[in-house]
Amino acid sequence: MLTIIDKYILKRYLATFAVMLLLFIPIGIVVDVSEKINKMLENKVPFLEIALYYYNFTVYFANSLFPIFLFLSVIWFTSKLANDTEIIAILSSGISFTRFLRPYIIGASIVSVFVLLMGFFVVPAASEGFNNFRYTYLKGGGKEAMRGDNTDVYRQISDDEFIYVNSFNTESKTAFNFSLEKFKKQQLVHKITASRIKWNPKDSTYTMYDYTKRTVGELNDKIEKLPQKDAVFTFDLEDLTPVVYIAETLSLGKLNAFIEKEKERGSSNINVYLVVLYKKYSVPVSAFILTIIAVAVSSMKRRGGMGTNLAIGIALAFAFVFFDKIFGVLAEKSSIPPMLAVWLPNIAFGILAIYLLRNAKR
Repeated sequence: MLTIIDKYILKRYLATFAVMLLLFIPIGIVVDVSEKINKMLENKVPFLEIALYYYNFTVYFANSLFPIFLFLSVIWFTSKLANDTEIIAILSSGISFTRFLRPYIIGASIVSVFVLLMGFFVVPAASEGFNNFRYTYLKGGGKEAMRGDNTDVYRQISDDEFIYVNSFNTESKTAFNFSLEKFKKQQLVHKITASRIKWNPKDSTYTMYDYTKRTVGELNDKIEKLPQKDAVFTFDLEDLTPVVYIAETLSLGKLNAFIEKEKERGSSNINVYLVVLYKKYSVPVSAFILTIIAVAVSSMKRRGGMGTNLAIGIALAFAFVFFDKIFGVLAEKSSIPPMLAVWLPNIAFGILAIYLLRNAKR
């Protein structure tokens, strides 16, 4: 049963975290608007789409920087408790430091469950809307955004078939510079190319424009050319989208199914998908680790006051985010197992949390 002190600390924990979000999210929006307003005006973006974009931006931004917001909020109000000698009074009443941590752990549990559910269901949809807007209106400027070297997508869709697109427009469901190659015993059988290929959701077909099919013969090749051709393919629409983009936009169940499908295909990008999956579980756990570190650092009354605690807190928070990003990239680009890379920051900072907590108890 929660005591008055538990309720008091828990209320401060959740309220300060909420206030920290409300303070920093508007700043993030203002900075984003100042950077993108010219592109929005140039492309005549409708107001409703801008409003929806900033809703998605808020969810995406808050989820990305959640560890920093949580850590700073705990540092802030715990330092204030320490400076007002409230922590000394609580511990002097006979409550142990471990018992003093209980409302913090309860608060971290509430935040973790919230972040976990958001990551499973809400963040993927927000990520899709956020990326759709960027690629449609902001990246490259225009409806055919995402037409750049860094958006090339190569996929093996079966044992002997490979597809490639230069870019993909999520709003029109259109891919550009499409090609499909079919092999038999490592020999090219035929190659289909099109300047663009559009998905037709009504009948689940694709329409190819500037269609060309080259069938390789023993002596002569057969070439078929049409300005437009409808066809049914075995690959999914998601196969045409960039690697990280599709992984970030899938809910938990769809992401698991997608990963299994990619494993069966022997996809070379499987580590990218696994990093996205494992982070859905590792990020909520970081709430407990960062909470313990924040309490251990800020529960002591220091000569420099709250400023010293905040400086230490900011340094540790950004160090956590830095290592989280670095190991995520290493998992995608190197041979490090994705699960190990994703959980290493939590393991390292968990050890730090235990060390700081033992010192704080003394």
